[in-house]
Amino acid sequence: DLVIISSAIPANNPEVEAARNKGIPILERAAALAELMIGTRSVAVAGTHGKTTTTSMLTVALQHSGFDPSFAIGATVSNSGTNAHHGSGNTFIVEADESDGSFTAYKPLGAIVTNIELDHVDNFATLAQIDQIFEDFVATIRPDGFLVLCVDDPGADRLMERVKKKGSAISISTYGIDRDADLHLDRIYLQPKSAEARVSYKGRVLGQLELAITGRHNLLNAAAALLAGLELGANANDLIKGLSLFSGARRRFEVKGVSRGITVIDDYGHHPTEIKATLESARIYAQSGRVLTVFQPHRYSRTQVFASEFAKALSASDYTYLLEIYPASEKEIPGVSSLLISKEMETANHSYQPSMPEVVEAVAKMAKSGDLILTLGAGDVSSLGKLILEAIES
Repeated sequence: DLVIISSAIPANNPEVEAARNKGIPILERAAALAELMIGTRSVAVAGTHGKTTTTSMLTVALQHSGFDPSFAIGATVSNSGTNAHHGSGNTFIVEADESDGSFTAYKPLGAIVTNIELDHVDNFATLAQIDQIFEDFVATIRPDGFLVLCVDDPGADRLMERVKKKGSAISISTYGIDRDADLHLDRIYLQPKSAEARVSYKGRVLGQLELAITGRHNLLNAAAALLAGLELGANANDLIKGLSLFSGARRRFEVKGVSRGITVIDDYGHHPTEIKATLESARIYAQSGRVLTVFQPHRYSRTQVFASEFAKALSASDYTYLLEIYPASEKEIPGVSSLLISKEMETANHSYQPSMPEVVEAVAKMAKSGDLILTLGAGDVSSLGKLILEAIES
């Protein structure tokens, strides 16, 4: 027998204690994945934002390119209805979470780094510490391997320079809107339910990338997946076709339903940069309708550090309801609550609503046909979508 646990499971968990008392080996999730990746052509997808979507996109693109990859992802992929699969091929795609540094256990053939920003301030006090853990992660790539980076992102660009300075043997490829990128996107066109861009690789036009989801950030995620797929030897046209069939991942701008002309969408965004990108997509999706946001901050430490940035990002919403902080595994920090964000909000178009039932009732009453209601955060705010739809209907 073997017990596998994630880093979120405390040592005093009853099941963990029972396994320990019975002498059953206990292995952390990252170590278990590292074991499964041995002998495979593995790609680890990392970055502060966009990991889940990029990992999902790469998986779906490869599946439509004659591959049957194994994969382990942090959310259910809509195309397959699962977040993990043991494939028949020797390719393994893994979402690599940096939050506790455990992704340095992997020794992948290749890696994607979408971006690097300060986050997980419960474990990393400074951006320099975040930069270092990503450098440690990249150092685990096999000598004959590859690294895919977003040249548009300052953090990923810093990482590239540090890797080059060390004289690493791995090949480095870049993607982005910047003209210096190896895989370059231009002629970008964003619509409510789709996104398009022309794709060029090392000066040669590959074709038109057409996604069934909106967002400039999702075009960049798709570019990362496309470039990694090319590194694995897949055909460009097959990859582009596969990306066009990608239908999303759970809690990533997920449409929960429509009632009386009001659309309810749920998203996992819990960092200011993610919120900004999600609200940009929501604005495009809603067109002339309003965007009404229900935001639940995730962790006291993150709220304490980013209160001002949260307020600025949320200002793009027509109205914001601030729920109280979802603590996750953290103990309360005295003086830290969602009111910190409220005090930083420059607009009067928000309210502090710690009661979930009251928020459901309030946002359902405020919304009118054509509006978009966005539930936002990494906690249990996702449970409100169904309740809001029911409240609108009644």
